[in-house]
Amino acid sequence: MARAGLTAERLTRAAADLADEIGFQNVTVSALARGFGVKPAALYSHVRDARELRVRVALLALAELADGAASALAGRAGKDALVAFANAYRDYAKEHPGRYAAMQVELDSERMDTGAAGRHAEMTRAILRGYELPEPDRTDAVRMLHSTFHGYVSLETAGGFRRHPREVDASWSRTLDALDAVLRNWPPA
Repeated sequence: MARAGLTAERLTRAAADLADEIGFQNVTVSALARGFGVKPAALYSHVRDARELRVRVALLALAELADGAASALAGRAGKDALVAFANAYRDYAKEHPGRYAAMQVELDSERMDTGAAGRHAEMTRAILRGYELPEPDRTDAVRMLHSTFHGYVSLETAGGFRRHPREVDASWSRTLDALDAVLRNWPPA
């Protein structure tokens, strides 16, 4: 019999909160069960296993980021859209480190193409419409943007920039200027 008040959605949100507190890699079914004061077996009627829980947290994080990015992008194009999207991405990663880490979980292709993951990818492609890049250049640009954003945010949150005298925000701004310049002057094949 399912424990009153426990649902897959409630467990997912609690796991996401726990990930932000203790790190995504430390979220387990046992740790989540302790938070609810139940035995781990009580959770398995709501989530199949730890993998499903991790995927559910990843999808929640992707949806939250997509919602935030959509709000930031409203009415913007070109460099303004690029900067708004990048800042929404960076802010989310800093405010929700565990959820951000969850977004790195590998999702099957069906989940990548639908829902939050699909929305996230489509927003990135929408930003690039202002730069008029044809395929396959657009795909290359999407990969460049995600690699740059993820790399910068990962280094920043790990403290990788602390020893440098230049302000991190100033470097971030220049990085976005450089990305805009590359996108406006994309090299021919």
